[in-house]
Formats: sequence, structure tokens, C-alpha cells
Amino acid sequence: MRYLNETDFEQANVFGKGEANVNFAQYFIGESFLNPLTDPGRCPLMISNVTFEPGCRNNWHIHHAAKGGGQILLCTAGEGWYQEEGKDPISLEPGSVIYIPAGVKHWHGAKKDSWFSHIAFEAPGEDTSNEWCEPVTDDEYGNLE
Repeated sequence: MRYLNETDFEQANVFGKGEANVNFAQYFIGESFLNPLTDPGRCPLMISNVTFEPGCRNNWHIHHAAKGGGQILLCTAGEGWYQEEGKDPISLEPGSVIYIPAGVKHWHGAKKDSWFSHIAFEAPGEDTSNEWCEPVTDDEYGNLE
């Protein structure tokens, strides 16, 4: 279900919007929010609810790992997009699950007419890192749907 109204969206966003994602804002077009669900000092998995305002998306990026690693997205509210480099975009809605192996260049974010949230799991691995790449252009994004 698409949500343009933030109040209606927040009723569906069961894990909460969290705080403005200021530490990673440079890698997003539009405003995103981060609600950490685990404490990395106490839990081996970093799990966060990431919320995107309508039209917000992150830059192309790659999760690197010498072994294991990658990311899992569990879509929980609103509607969004996921795309791997060289492949067609995938429409996301609550219940969609995306597994992103280490080394795959991709991006994800909200549809232009809906708030969107997903739970992001950083898969355990060895020598993991994240490489932020170029933004998803307005032309690339505007041609979706």
C-alpha cells in the first residue's frame, strides 16, 4: 500500500521511523531515517529499520566481504524499489524479501509517491566494508514504473 501521508504511514510502520539519518545523508537523495533495532556491542547482527520519504533513494553501493557478508532487506511498510546493476528494478511492498550477496552493486529506496520502510540486516562476514558509489540519477529514477 502506498502512503503519501506521513501520519498514515507511521501507523503502518511498526518498527518506527527513528531519527534523521544524518551520518549517511550524503549517500541519499531525499531524507531517510534510521532506527537501530540491535546494539552492535551486544548483538553480532546489525539490524535497523530504514525509512525513506517519498522519492528518497540511496546511492548505488556495494557491500564487500572476503567471506560471507552482504545484506538482507525485509520490506515492512509502504512501497519502494530495489535494483542491481544491469538488471531490471524490482517493486517492493510489505513482505518483500531481498537478499543482496556481497560484491553486488545495487540501490534501494522509496517510490516517488510513497513513504517506504525496510529492515536491513547486515550479514556477518569477514573483512566487511561498504563502498558508496554514484547517485541514482533523476532520469534513471524518473523512468521507473
